[in-house]
Parts: sequence; C-alpha cells; structure tokens
Amino acid sequence: MGSKLTISDIARLAGVSKATVSRVINQKANVDPATRERVQRIINEKGFVPSITASGLAGGRSRLIGVLSPPFTWPFVPEIMRGVAELMDHTSYEIVLYSINPTRGHSDVLDRILGMRLTSGLLVILPGQLSRHLIDLRDHGLPIVVIDDQGPPIDLPWVGINNHESAYEATRHLIELGHRRIAHIQGPADFRCTAERIEGYHQALLEAGIDPDPRLTLEGGFLTEGGRACAHRLFSLDANERPTAIFSANDQMAYGLMDVAAEYGIRVPEDVAIVGFDDMLLSSYIKPALTTIRQPFYDMGKVAIELLMSFVDPQFSFSDDQTYKRAEAALIVQQLLNNREDKEPLHCHLPTRLVVRESCGAAQHISLSG
Repeated sequence: MGSKLTISDIARLAGVSKATVSRVINQKANVDPATRERVQRIINEKGFVPSITASGLAGGRSRLIGVLSPPFTWPFVPEIMRGVAELMDHTSYEIVLYSINPTRGHSDVLDRILGMRLTSGLLVILPGQLSRHLIDLRDHGLPIVVIDDQGPPIDLPWVGINNHESAYEATRHLIELGHRRIAHIQGPADFRCTAERIEGYHQALLEAGIDPDPRLTLEGGFLTEGGRACAHRLFSLDANERPTAIFSANDQMAYGLMDVAAEYGIRVPEDVAIVGFDDMLLSSYIKPALTTIRQPFYDMGKVAIELLMSFVDPQFSFSDDQTYKRAEAALIVQQLLNNREDKEPLHCHLPTRLVVRESCGAAQHISLSG
C-alpha cells in the first residue's frame, strides 16, 4: 500500500502551488474556475482526504466547530442537529460532537476543549450545570453560542423562543374555545422555561377574568410518566372540579395525559381538551392528533450555527450550491447584529406557532357554532 497523499502531491499532479490547493479545499473564491476544476478533479480521482487539522493550522485557524449536545435520545436534539449539519455541509468546516448529560458537571470536557484548542468555536445545546464554565471559555477567546431555556440567562449569545408568549397563545386558544377551568402541567420547577410558561398561562387566565387555581397546576417534569401521574390526580377529581381543558408544557406529558384519559373513560376532546408544547413528530400521528405549540428546533440549529460562524470567521463563505437556501437564517443573524445595542447580550427569539389539530376540539367547536 502506498503512502498517504499530501497537499504537495495534489499540487504536483495539478501543476499548481500548495497554496492554490489549500484555497480549493477551503472553498476560497480567489481561484481561477478552470484551475479549481482541475484541482478538484484530481482530488476526486485520487480519493484525497485533506487533514482538517493541518489545513486549519495552515490558515492559522482550526477548521473544526464543536457542538456540545445532550444525548440524541432527547427528542428535539436530532432536529436541532439537522439544522446545524445542513448549514455546515456547505462550509469548509467540520463538526466535532461532544455528547454529554447536562445534568452532570463534565467541566473536564470544557477544559479539554480549551486546552487542546481543537475547535474554533462551540455551539452548546442545553448546557445545564456547565453554564458557569462557558463564561470562562468565552473569556479565553473561544466564540460560543448557546441554545438554552432551562438555566438562568447568561451573558453569551443565545438562540431560543419566547416561552411566555407561546404559553399565553396556547392558553388563550383554550379560553377562546369557551373553557374556564384550565389546568396546567408544568415542567421541572427549577427550569426557566417552566416559570416563563406558567407566567404566560397565568396572564391569559387573568386577562379573561379567570383566577388561577393552584390545584390545577401540577408538576410533570417533562416526562410521559409525569404526565400520567398528573392525569390520575386531575381525573380523580369530582366532575364539577375536574378541568375541561389542560395545557401541557410539553408534548411528552400530553401523551401521558391522553393515555390516562382513556383509562378513565374520558374522551379527548369531547370531555377534556388538551394542548401540548414542542410539536414532536409523534404529535401529528397519535389519535386524536395533538394540538400543540411548534418549536422551531431545525431553525434554532441553523440560526445558532450561522451566528457562531459570524464570530468564528466573519469572512467565511458557503459553497455555491443553489439548492441550499440559507437566506432566512443569514438575514435573522444580520438583523440581530445590526440592531444590537453596545454591550447588550445577543438574544435571538425565534417565532413559534400554534398547530391546531384534533385534541383541543377546535374543529368540533367551529362546527357547532357555525
């Protein structure tokens, strides 16, 4: 077996300099089209795979972008990563994925990222207890963008949603359908998004002249089993105390609610309307299909990595692929940067959407009132 090809070998075969080969590999614009085609043809014919580390060092910058992520078994993580990967596929950078459990410290992972200087930037999804360590990394010069709504706000560029407004919209929808006894199944009590969704729920009730009933707010911990446990408590109430509608702070708890409703002979939506939050893939396929707030997980990934790349390499360019449309993410980031006040943390709220399906009874309500 022959020795592994190098950039020097490709340059010799193409009759160009190593710098030209490097520019082709890194998708730089200042290469004659005919030369680019010749170099690329030789690279493809020889099956040449450039060393990412070497090409990064040659340019004074690593060509690796780190992504610190919860396990892929978490239901929304694959959608976020799909947005990240789709954008990164059109750059000369590659992704290094660090998958950890955010409920544990793992600050040693961040120490290694900093000490080895492998990555030029870091996207962090739900950092959990690592949040306080990210500031140290940023202060050491590593560009960081965070996707998070669980911990307290930190002074780092951040991409997420407005949980308060989204929960308000979900609750208001149930009120407009005529419901007055509306329960809320919340997430973990120490999560910021939990508090923000409760605030939106309360605001909608109060504006409608409905006093929030503490007995109708239960904690389900964002787990299906938590939703089931809360459902048993709610559906065991006397008929005049039982809620006629439930706003669940995520879809997984809503699935548990719907399972237990069937056990009690309670019909959804005829006896109880249910609205979730997230719009997981399963939500459109269960029976009845779940009305829910759609979180733009895919767009979060695209916008977050676009924002990170604006810090890592302000002059970076995408390959000229007309099938790939990054205009929306790029526009969001540009507007965010242009409208930023001095020293103001960069916080980007992406819009959510109420997806009306069968579980809230809206179609039935329209039919009866029409």
